[in-house]
Parts: sequence; C-alpha cells; structure tokens
Amino acid sequence: MTTPTQSQIPTGEWVSEEPARTFGLGQQLGAQLIGGEILLLSGPLGAGKTVFVKGIAAALGLDPTDVTSPTFTLVNPYSGRLTLYHIDLYRLDEGASAAHAVDLDGLLTDEDAVLVIEWAERLGRYPLPAGVVWRVVISGDGDDPRSISIHLAAD
Repeated sequence: MTTPTQSQIPTGEWVSEEPARTFGLGQQLGAQLIGGEILLLSGPLGAGKTVFVKGIAAALGLDPTDVTSPTFTLVNPYSGRLTLYHIDLYRLDEGASAAHAVDLDGLLTDEDAVLVIEWAERLGRYPLPAGVVWRVVISGDGDDPRSISIHLAAD
C-alpha cells in the first residue's frame, strides 16, 4: 500500500452525545481518505463502531443504510469514491489466524482501498504497513456519551 502522506485525518479526542455525532465524525474522517489507509476500530459491543463506519461510507459516496456489521461474513466490500473494506474480527481468535481468515495480506495490495477493521485488537502483533494505520477507540455504552479517540498508530 502507498503511504497517504497528503491524508489529513483528524486526530484527537471527541465526545459524542448521540449517534448522529458519531456518524458525523466518521463522515469528517472519511472525507479526508485518499486510499491506502487502515483504520483499527476498538470499543465494546454497542459503542457505535458501525455507526462510525456508516459515516465513513457516506463520505465515500456510499449509501450508509447499505453498511452493516460484517460479524458473520467477516468482510463487506463497498465500491464508492474508494473501495471500503469493512472487516469485523469479533468472532475470530487473536493473532495471525484472524488476519489470514480475512485475507488481510490480499486486501492490503489494493492501493485504492480503505480498510476499516472492527475488533482490531484481535490482530495482536500482526505487522501492518508503517505510516498508514490509525487507531480509533470508541468507549461508552447504553445511553452514555461516547468518547472517541483517533490517533496515528505508532510505527
């Protein structure tokens, strides 16, 4: 994958009081994607990870109502301004086997794609390309506000 040096992904900490704000932050991030980025999403069940991905999809010219969690299919590809690979590792064991189950190495060869990986902690120490990986952590559940953190992953 190429290094998206022009990518202006917003980094920092946000509080989301409602799903529309979580969607909007995903949309703001998605508008900056140029292809080659990998977004590692972490957070408990019901935190809003898929709502965030729906925002990214909207920014890529996709219908957000078409975006569903790939919990059972593992990978949902969507074609828009860029190809969006929405990956969910929730049902997989931690480590390289999770990456192999979704053919992560094959997906990484698509330079015009963005990979969004829910339950990314299941990758363990699987090596990812340097300079193109962002960590998105969403915390909170139920009716509580969400804390959303977006940072470039350490190389």
